[in-house]
Amino acid sequence: MSIPRAASDNSPAWHSLPVADALHRLAVAAATGLSQQGAAERLEQHGRNRLPPPKRRGPCLRFALQFHNPLIYVLLAAGTVTFALGDYIDAGVIVGVVLINAVIGFVQEGKAEKALEAVSAMLASRATVLREGERHEIDASLLVPGDIVFLESGARVPADLRLLRVKNLRVNEAALTGESVPAEKRTQAVTADAAIGDRLCLAFSGTVVSFGQGQGLVVGTGQATEIGRIGLLVGATRTLATPLTRRLDQFARQITLFILVVGLLTFLYGHLVQDMPVLEIFLAVVGLAVAAIPEGLPAIVTIVLAIGTRVMARQHAIVRRLPAVETLGSVTVICSDKTGTLTRNEMTAVCVMLPAHSLEVSGAGYAPEGGFSRDGATVDAQRDEALQELARCALLCNDAQLKRSADSGWQLVGDPTEGALLTLARKAGLDPAQLAKTHPRVDEIPFESEHRFMATLHHDHTGHTAVLLKGAPERVLDLCTDDGSGQPLDRDAWQTRMHRAAGAGQRVLALARRQMPADTTALAMDDIAPRFTLLGLIGLIDPPREEAIAAVAECQRAGLRVKMITGDHAVTAAAIGRQLGLNADHALTGDMIGALDDEELRRHALDTDVFARASPEHKLRLVGALQAQGELVAMTGDGVNDAPALKAADIGVAMGFKGTDAAREAADLVLTDDNFATIARAVREGRVVFDNVKKSLLFILPTNGGEAGVILLAVFLGLALPVTAGQILWVNMITAVTLALALAFEPAEPGVMLRPPRRPGEPLITGVLAARIAYVSVLMIAVTFTVFEWELARGSSVEVARTAAVNMLVIGELVYLFNVRHFTAPALNREILTGNPVALWVSVILIVFQLLFTYAPPLQQVFHTAALDVLSWLVIVALGAGKFLAVEAEKAVLRRLQVRSM
Repeated sequence: MSIPRAASDNSPAWHSLPVADALHRLAVAAATGLSQQGAAERLEQHGRNRLPPPKRRGPCLRFALQFHNPLIYVLLAAGTVTFALGDYIDAGVIVGVVLINAVIGFVQEGKAEKALEAVSAMLASRATVLREGERHEIDASLLVPGDIVFLESGARVPADLRLLRVKNLRVNEAALTGESVPAEKRTQAVTADAAIGDRLCLAFSGTVVSFGQGQGLVVGTGQATEIGRIGLLVGATRTLATPLTRRLDQFARQITLFILVVGLLTFLYGHLVQDMPVLEIFLAVVGLAVAAIPEGLPAIVTIVLAIGTRVMARQHAIVRRLPAVETLGSVTVICSDKTGTLTRNEMTAVCVMLPAHSLEVSGAGYAPEGGFSRDGATVDAQRDEALQELARCALLCNDAQLKRSADSGWQLVGDPTEGALLTLARKAGLDPAQLAKTHPRVDEIPFESEHRFMATLHHDHTGHTAVLLKGAPERVLDLCTDDGSGQPLDRDAWQTRMHRAAGAGQRVLALARRQMPADTTALAMDDIAPRFTLLGLIGLIDPPREEAIAAVAECQRAGLRVKMITGDHAVTAAAIGRQLGLNADHALTGDMIGALDDEELRRHALDTDVFARASPEHKLRLVGALQAQGELVAMTGDGVNDAPALKAADIGVAMGFKGTDAAREAADLVLTDDNFATIARAVREGRVVFDNVKKSLLFILPTNGGEAGVILLAVFLGLALPVTAGQILWVNMITAVTLALALAFEPAEPGVMLRPPRRPGEPLITGVLAARIAYVSVLMIAVTFTVFEWELARGSSVEVARTAAVNMLVIGELVYLFNVRHFTAPALNREILTGNPVALWVSVILIVFQLLFTYAPPLQQVFHTAALDVLSWLVIVALGAGKFLAVEAEKAVLRRLQVRSM
């Protein structure tokens, strides 16, 4: 027997097939389901209903890859040769530095990606299935195509199902489609090209039944489900390097090539021209390589990023990968999901259309905070009888509940639309508990998609009985004869008001009332006849967060483009986009995106701010189109449907409070408050971090340049080396863990969020920054060589002269720290003592270290140093002050040229 296959590349569009055709294709009877033997055969063919575990790199490989860096190769080679020549102390210091950097990198990379595991965790664990005519509860991983599964309220859908029967079935698909309101399911087939959110005859694996019951035919399991397909997209998406890692890798290659070329030329010149012995000139070249390589740079960059991570954590942004801190400061485009990210994911009544007038409703979410206004003037809800009548209907014809807790505030139990109506009633001053006592419910007709309304029967203990009705406006208007004014219902006028609200992206509900005989105790469908009085219409929307509107404006002022990508309808998306300040005049839908080729999509991706009815593939294509245009893209989202795009973007930002595990695990950054405004703060912090990384470069590289220049000058002039390789490593490491560390705590430069984002192709070392590095390097060479030659000229030993030269290097760095705290602003200002207290503390620590280096016998033995007298210190301090003033003079020139950043 040939076993039919389920969802695959060659499978039919199950949502376009009638129920009978779907059952026939999978060779199963709806009354009996599969046999146990048939299920076992299909399980053998299709495999278990779960996703394969993701591949992981082992810890040994991850540790070994930490050494895969050109700078590290040169250092290891230098250490190996130094060890072979018997210089064990210098070799040990070199190897120690390399190992420290490797450990830091290994720990940094320790949090491996878990996106596929998170998607797998969304699959249901148990399922109720029909086999051989009997119900069985089985492990959901044993489901196979052709199984018939039962659904009930609160259950997680265990596989992709073609619905066979539904009873008031509503499924929350927000994690998959981005829609705020649960989808009302039905069994009728839809067109083959229908978007995921419009496939109402399917229930997707991983979604949750919010109301009702249903019965469905399994048409996709494991990787063949919609969530499984998204998992494959996540796994197949290449993780892009961040701008910082790309720049650092490029810099490492450039400086390695430069060091090798200069080292070779130095060796040839020293041996052939200066006639230096091979061993002596080789040791000099090793010293040159050690001096020029910024071996402390990886450590200090990691520390700067880690400090930024701590700052962002205090601002409700959790960083999962350290380079992501800086990446946010580099992005040029933020692509954001709508539901739960830019909006609250809480339906809110924003407009009340009464027979005589319309009212605006303030406040958002389920907290009953806000009120009513008309043309900007506040309205007393207690005195507006039409509003009170409508609010009573909204509260009584309702099955939802609102609960308040000290930790999480107002929480909804039930349907989001009904939650919005409850909140509206509370804003109107009604008490649910009191009204339930004075107007108890006697009977009801629950909402069903076939009749598109809900009706409840109430009495008021005084002989009055009424039916309250709420539902789709078209259906309710058909049942109304008047609007309480004594005049026949003006349907055209109400239609105009309804269409105006729908055009603003609002979902419209109609509420009506009908008086019944006092002795009525039961409600039948015959009672729902055209005898109702229309109480009014209510416009509802998932409103944008107030803070999100401000954050979008701040991002736009900072030169960032904000784009909204959602699975919601185009009209709703455009309305929300306009409220957020986005260009929503030409919103693109998923169908339009699918019809565009890559070149056309790139053009539209730049010009359009709102994208609606977008599937996971559409989001991936949009991210790729923007990246192909040279943009650095941040993608935000909270659903499973966002996970592939989150991973593909230069930085993925997930919502941590209401977001799914799949989104969080695919992202680089998780916002614990689900607030788009936090992204604006994170962008600011990212820019501060990158500024501080640049300041670290601006601090470390001139020291390396000065050390290397001193050795080059000595070789080319045929003089003794002013510093040894071990002493150079001491300077580099001791200043990297003290002075350079202080730069991680630098506050933001003025106007950090008013300048445009950095160009994606901008090199790490810009022209202005390179000029500063060269200028300071020359100053370092000059003062160091001056001290060294001065000591030798007054008869000091080589050890004393080298000790003075090392201390000159360190003092030169110490004063330069205060130069570099601001790119161009003067160092001598009122913030020199208060702006960054860490700088003062590490300066004191560094002085203590240098005194030990100079005077402690153990360190004198290891580094071949000797004690200095007072005159030596006076000369060192005087030259350091002169160097400080020289750098300040250069900054003054840059200020005159209006250069504010490097």
